Amino acid sequence: MVGDGLAPRGANWTALSPLDFLDRSADVYPGKVAVVHDARKLTYAELRERARRLAGLLQELRVGRGEVVSVLAPNVPEMLEAHFGVPLAGAILNAINTRLDPPAVAGILAHAEARAFIVHASLLPVAEAALNQLETRPKLVVIGADQPARAGGLDYDEALAAATPTPWQGPADEWDSIALNYTSGTTGNPKGALYHHRGAYLNALGNVITFGLRPDSVYLWTLPMFHCNGWTYPWAVTAVGARHICLPQIGPARIFQLIQEHRVTHLCAAPVVLTMLIHAPEAKSVRFEHGPVEIATGGAAPPSAVIEAMERMGFRLTHLYGMTECYGPSTGCAPQEAWAGLKLEERGLLMARQGVRNLTMQAQTVLDTTTGQPVPADGQTLGELAVRGNTVMKGYFKNPAETDRALADGWLHTGDLAVLHPDGYVEVKDRAKDIIISGGENISSLEVEEVLYRHPAIMEAAVVAKPDEKWGETPCAFVTLRPDAGEVSAQDVIAFCRANLAHYKCPRTVVFGTLPKTSTGKIQKFELREQARALG
Repeated sequence: MVGDGLAPRGANWTALSPLDFLDRSADVYPGKVAVVHDARKLTYAELRERARRLAGLLQELRVGRGEVVSVLAPNVPEMLEAHFGVPLAGAILNAINTRLDPPAVAGILAHAEARAFIVHASLLPVAEAALNQLETRPKLVVIGADQPARAGGLDYDEALAAATPTPWQGPADEWDSIALNYTSGTTGNPKGALYHHRGAYLNALGNVITFGLRPDSVYLWTLPMFHCNGWTYPWAVTAVGARHICLPQIGPARIFQLIQEHRVTHLCAAPVVLTMLIHAPEAKSVRFEHGPVEIATGGAAPPSAVIEAMERMGFRLTHLYGMTECYGPSTGCAPQEAWAGLKLEERGLLMARQGVRNLTMQAQTVLDTTTGQPVPADGQTLGELAVRGNTVMKGYFKNPAETDRALADGWLHTGDLAVLHPDGYVEVKDRAKDIIISGGENISSLEVEEVLYRHPAIMEAAVVAKPDEKWGETPCAFVTLRPDAGEVSAQDVIAFCRANLAHYKCPRTVVFGTLPKTSTGKIQKFELREQARALG
């Protein structure tokens, strides 16, 4: 009804914020173990208290509302605390990639104008080198250091113990910024995507629904918490009162051990980690007695062969799609009942698609790159994947031109080329810059990689364009062989592709070796393109 005379008031409107999740779980499950890190355990009541003290400490350090607090730490309890304590202080959490070098860290600290810098002792050398490059240094707080004063910083635990806990209070405005995440920056300068409380709240609940999190779930932190705020799972797992198992450094043996020891039910990982698990020596004897382990993957499209192998090991896979600019996951390959009766190989091909929009993403489409109009749902016509909704970033921090470009015409333009299938499911074919144009024909590098991953000797594969005098470009394959592969030649690989692909799509060059990756596990195709160009 228009003009009903009713306005929002305290009884019927509050700003949405994931801060509510920890407050509720600490009320409902105060004595329940919330966080486990080796022998250390924190209950939900203790986690809330430590977050309150962290907020108090930041206020005592004169970090103002809307100012940035940077954190450089692996998957430890203190990183979880920061996801609540920093926004509770009214500040913006900037979780920094732990694999960046000092100049890159310094660049982020300077661009973000960080007022405080929380650093894990294991990363203190990188942090100190970065700080030495700054004219204005943020206040340093060190987690787990024997001598934090040596670096001119406070000891995290001592400072928390002395701090006055902040009252639990959410933001006045749900549009207030909660987090600042810099893109992986594989080319050019990284950009800082700014998140708001409303988006973090909604995306976390979308993850709860998509991934089926429950109060009795046990979540293993194989995904870095610095990556899109751990795809908002620090807030999602906490929302249902589930248990966080911290894992600072991943390795197949340790992952399998923790799954068994803690009866892990859920974890997230990039496809590169799935490949690592599949080919680990321990994988041959893995048995999960407590039932299938739910695993969500994203960041790059997992080949169907990888999906099949994970299911055979006892994992049940959820394929997600997203990017830093939309709080991590925005799209999921929702399984249909009819798929259950299909052969594993057929089901794997369907599950390798990026799928449909998550419940908390308002719209998703594939746009013609020339007209800007939606492409037909024929599974063939290529266009740019675009999304919109409350879980799209506010914009790029201090970068209005890039913000306007990314959010033009009411959509977040992802830069990923995709097709729309008749059933409404989206399938990403390539990044716009990765498509190969050979003799005027578009070749999807992902389609060629899908075939390469089915070769019994290949562990990892990436395909890029190689300049060609006759065709303009031809596919060039870079592959890593399995440790037990034996002798495999380039001609063997090419022949396998020719038996499974249209011949014009097959690689004409095959290079064997280790594939370069970003710090979040994505294969660095720009490096491979340079190598392909150098081949002549």
